[in-house]
Amino acid sequence: MKRHIPNILTLLNLLCGTIAVIHAVLGRMETAALFVFLGILFDFFDGFAARKLNVQSEMGLQLDSLADVVTSGVVPGIVMYHLLQMSVDPGSWEHELSVDLTTAEGFLPFLGLLIPLASAYRLARFNIDDDQQTSFTGLPTPANTLFILSLPLILIYQGSDLAITIIRNTWVLISITLLSCYILNANIKLFALKFKNWGFKENTVKYVFLILCAVSLILLKFAAIPVIIILYIVISLMTKEPSSGQG
Repeated sequence: MKRHIPNILTLLNLLCGTIAVIHAVLGRMETAALFVFLGILFDFFDGFAARKLNVQSEMGLQLDSLADVVTSGVVPGIVMYHLLQMSVDPGSWEHELSVDLTTAEGFLPFLGLLIPLASAYRLARFNIDDDQQTSFTGLPTPANTLFILSLPLILIYQGSDLAITIIRNTWVLISITLLSCYILNANIKLFALKFKNWGFKENTVKYVFLILCAVSLILLKFAAIPVIIILYIVISLMTKEPSSGQG
């Protein structure tokens, strides 16, 4: 029975991702974000359970990535589609996703769907890469998803004039889309938050990062998420650490 526990957790991740897709299509960004967050939690605990129960398997690895394609690939793609659509048609915000192929502006939101493609490629590459044991190569898909999902949450809960101006700018959104596709598959090493022991000396970078995350979340709330992701990349580039985590 215990060998099925990680796969059940993975399927719960997929279930949450599927529910998030429905809400994202309907423009219910808060609910979509909630289910994505739950899915990412299940994504963390399936790998943790597999290691603790010593039931890691090739099937579990493949199933995990298939679930992540939905939760951490399709959902942020739909969210970015909405954001791009909103940037050219402000009245479309918080409405069911619509498709208009009669104008150039109607094609623009489809750029957001590059994110699911880049995420799927990153996950497939992760599955065949044996060199990601203590670090990641490229930004993990859950981290990228949290970045994208934070944008509508900032607009909803912390919609200052500056935030609205930046996040509703079409060129900013296009840049974020292209940059996220690149950083997902970039050949850069990023540390994984896996602890072999709890010693501070051996895990200084991880502890400092977690403290900075906590402080940022308290001070900036949802606006802290983009800051944390950028901080994660910068700290990783500044430190050299040998190369699982989840893709």
